[in-house]
Amino acid sequence: MLFSPMTLGELELPNRLVMAPLTRLRSGEEGVPGALVVEHYRQRASLGLIVSEGTYPSPAGRSYPGQPGIVTAEQIAGWKKVTDAVHAEGGRIFAQIMHGGRVSHEDINGGHQVVAPSAIALEAETRTYKGKQAHPVPHELTADEVPVVIQEIVTASRNAIEAGFDGVELHSANGYLLHEFLAPDTNVRTDSYGGSPGNRARFVIETVNAVVEALGGNRVGIRISPAHGVQGIEESDPADVRATYEVLVDSIAPLNLAYLSILHKEPAGELVQDLKTRFNGPFLINTGFGVVTSRDEAISLVADGHADAVVVGRPAIANPDLVRRWREGLPVNEPDQATFYGDGAAGYTDYPFYEESQN
Repeated sequence: MLFSPMTLGELELPNRLVMAPLTRLRSGEEGVPGALVVEHYRQRASLGLIVSEGTYPSPAGRSYPGQPGIVTAEQIAGWKKVTDAVHAEGGRIFAQIMHGGRVSHEDINGGHQVVAPSAIALEAETRTYKGKQAHPVPHELTADEVPVVIQEIVTASRNAIEAGFDGVELHSANGYLLHEFLAPDTNVRTDSYGGSPGNRARFVIETVNAVVEALGGNRVGIRISPAHGVQGIEESDPADVRATYEVLVDSIAPLNLAYLSILHKEPAGELVQDLKTRFNGPFLINTGFGVVTSRDEAISLVADGHADAVVVGRPAIANPDLVRRWREGLPVNEPDQATFYGDGAAGYTDYPFYEESQN
């Protein structure tokens, strides 16, 4: 079943392998995808769906040097070349809209104020254009500023459609802004956006609703990572995690989104499968950062009914023809972690297709 077609929104996917959003940092200081980025995505068009790397919706939302944006005319034009190339190969591609929140620095985002739900710094260093520096204490968004940020995400989503993307994925995982609102250790607000699980989920729910109003639900997906301890997020109370994500999923399920994508180490566990039932729509599973998803695991997740499609990262990095290799049981290339992040072709566009690897 992993290699069978499925419907996702208005798209017909030829298989159920989805390329995960993967930070690769090849878009320069201006955040404009160039020819190298075009070739990288073009090569992987045989995957059922490509989700782009996290793409910032506003200058303040940029997390990393070399990260692409979807704000300026030049960035939109750069992405249009990517989507045209993917579509020319018969592929489908969503843009992941990612506001970095407190995972940023003024020396990365052009001097813009770093923002978050609460004024709590990420206790770590980050690589900036001026060398490694500690993350600053972010500005706590006021109740009046929250709608402004939501509108930035809506505008970025519209820009993504203008750039030719088939839809957008809202990044509500991995410690970035939307996830920061959900988590009790990064959101200690006392207004309507903090405190109870329902209040902490409010920002994400309002953002999803606003983007759906702009694009239609069939062009919008969302990625979440409940209890995924990364970038200072500590969702350690199982009861709170369940309450928070149940209210989130229950609130967005009626919108008929293109999909819900969950990053979790226990894809067959009670929490994940409960959220799948509550969502009652196309359900994507990513088994996490710690262990690379194997061919056998991916096949089992779909065959056993735990997911409609499987999201893979490192196998898609190293194998532009991953679908063929896994479908036919062919040997695979191993990813080179030393080249995951950088500004060149090495480890980005030079992984061989199977025929090339036999020469």
